[in-house]
Amino acid sequence: MFLIFKRLWQVNWAEQWQYRANLLMYLLYWLVSPIVYLAVWTSIANVKGDVNGFTANDFTTYYMVLLICDQVTSNIIIHTFAYKIQDGSLSGELIKPIHPMLTNALVNNVAFKVLTIMGLIPVWIVLFMLFKPDFSGITLTGVLLSIPVMIVAFFIGYLLSATIVSLAFWTTRIYSIHEFYFALILLFSGQFVPLPLMPKLIQDIAQYLPFQLLLYFPIQLILGKLSTEQIVLGYIMSGVWLTVAVVLFNFVWRNGVKRFSAVGA
Repeated sequence: MFLIFKRLWQVNWAEQWQYRANLLMYLLYWLVSPIVYLAVWTSIANVKGDVNGFTANDFTTYYMVLLICDQVTSNIIIHTFAYKIQDGSLSGELIKPIHPMLTNALVNNVAFKVLTIMGLIPVWIVLFMLFKPDFSGITLTGVLLSIPVMIVAFFIGYLLSATIVSLAFWTTRIYSIHEFYFALILLFSGQFVPLPLMPKLIQDIAQYLPFQLLLYFPIQLILGKLSTEQIVLGYIMSGVWLTVAVVLFNFVWRNGVKRFSAVGA
């Protein structure tokens, strides 16, 4: 299995370098919104002094860390796999002795992610020089604790997106469904605004959904703003939602493949 993943990595890594313009477009897509939020909220905080207790530096550090977490935990499976179900090209992959989504598509996402993170580094450095954030609250312990959290968050997000992609076995409106899913992430993950600034109802709902695990939880963990009890609860919730995502994906995928057919399959 190791040799299979090694070969898949070599192929997908080389493939990503062939689509540099596409890579740049995706990177800009991921960077624009957080940078806009960063500029807007820091400007408001500078004028008012703070926003419900959040200072300009709080917003700066939050969104600077968010840029990193978002790159690590996000995925593009909807763009790289859904069309294969719709146009029937998936039939060629189903005859291979490896899972289409959990091997090649997964490695493709990771290769893409590594390149976008490389592209993020110079942008992040420029933003650091412009906004001069104070990261004094960050500790090595918080950073180390956030690494497994972000890895698990990536797999949770990947499997949930893969579950939605698998709905393409039943409907052609898969991109609309995924856009609605993305809107939920935007609302409940803390990407648009830190969750403490959202209405209490949103905060209460977010505690039980997986979306805050993708961004808000690892961000707060890195910034050192969580108690031991909150960290333990976050780890437990991550494990629970990873289990749910695995079960849900397997159920939808298996039932979808049973009804899949394509010309020449």
